[in-house]
Amino acid sequence: MIVYAALVIGALVGGLRARARKGNRLDIAQYAGVYAIIFGVIAMFITIALNRMI
Repeated sequence: MIVYAALVIGALVGGLRARARKGNRLDIAQYAGVYAIIFGVIAMFITIALNRMI
């Protein structure tokens, strides 16, 4: 669940950042996708670390 939440939050952050930089729809989509991937990978590593500690 942490990974899915991170994907959504990453997409929102990326979309808002692209919109703040006056990007068009494709820019917003690209930023949202990249941020979602980055946040998702980080959340996956955090989830793995938490599972190994338990």
